Amino acid sequence: MCKWRKEDKAGQRNRQDKWMSFALPLMVCCTCASGLAGCGGTDEEASAEASVEETASPGENEASGGYGIPEGSVADGDGNIGNSPDAVRFDHELDGYEPMKKEYNFYFTYKMVHPWWDAVALGMEDAAEQYGEMGITINYEYLAPNSVSAEDQAGRLEDAFERGFDVLGVDVADVETITPVINRLMEDGQKVMTFSSSDAAKEDGCSRIAYVGNTHNYGDGAELAEALCKKLGYEGKVAILVGTEGAPCHEDRALGAQDVIAKYPGMEIVEIAYDEDTVEKAYGFTKGFLADYDDLAGMVCCNMSNPVGAARAVIEEGRENEVLIVGMDHDQEALQYLRDGVIYALGVQDCYSIGFDTMQVAVKIADGHLPGDAYPEKTEETTTVIYQDGAAAMLRTLYGEMD
Repeated sequence: MCKWRKEDKAGQRNRQDKWMSFALPLMVCCTCASGLAGCGGTDEEASAEASVEETASPGENEASGGYGIPEGSVADGDGNIGNSPDAVRFDHELDGYEPMKKEYNFYFTYKMVHPWWDAVALGMEDAAEQYGEMGITINYEYLAPNSVSAEDQAGRLEDAFERGFDVLGVDVADVETITPVINRLMEDGQKVMTFSSSDAAKEDGCSRIAYVGNTHNYGDGAELAEALCKKLGYEGKVAILVGTEGAPCHEDRALGAQDVIAKYPGMEIVEIAYDEDTVEKAYGFTKGFLADYDDLAGMVCCNMSNPVGAARAVIEEGRENEVLIVGMDHDQEALQYLRDGVIYALGVQDCYSIGFDTMQVAVKIADGHLPGDAYPEKTEETTTVIYQDGAAAMLRTLYGEMD
């Protein structure tokens, strides 16, 4: 039987403190206390094996199941909803499932070394620690290249298969490239799941067992674009920064944004660019947009890096009051720009919950459970759109910044 416990407020605060010391803007390496595996280095990736032994807590997965706004949010000056205190939750406890083994070995790979995935790693680490409390050892590697490469990701999966892990988890860099690899490994008896931001789904012809993460990237892009169009009065020229070509999450957000903008005759998309999830390229593309379009009215940014690059560029050109920016996620600099009114809205994903739930599903998959009563085929995590009125609260929660 599991030993159940309820965590007090001090325990929840410790998790927030970890985030503040860990999820710094544009980090290039992980420094978790319990030896979290391989979140990357400066010139080349770093890797280590985590072995954590700690006592289970009963848990809850309170994902909303869509891109709608959680209960308890408030409206900004334009009537938009934001400022939810539940955008990122640190109070997770294991759900009471009793693992069948005393030790598990997992391998997780994702698109690239980046602070977004460092935040996912924090949730994984805490889940592993809670399994350790109940006498269950979770060994896992968490690895990625310094830049996105579907071919590199395919090679990592093939190598991990040869090493005999219980479950392989992958945040899909490109559906067309990675789906055949997953299918081949599944045919050879390897258990494979997808996680984080990008799935290769059953409808894509992929035989992966389950997915944990953002299931509504299209909706996130659509919601951000709708907010932008409304604020602009449904008139104006817009540029879109996508991220990595072929990455499902980035492509889906961009498609959602395009479909919304296409509804309004007064709106026009002037350019779409792929910045490969880097601040520097997003900055460069935005400088080009500003030079080419004196009347550029807005920008939709589809990953965590490009709102930062876009904001830097508009500030440098003195056009922060002319170009409306909407984008994704919890980067500290982006949240500061949101607080200061340079960025209009950010869709913040609950990366911590993604990581925590990924670990729970991996244990159940390793035990031979298929999607059903034990866990869903797709564990849906939340995105909360935050406006200027919610930025200071997010900065306090995630980074300890005071007003």
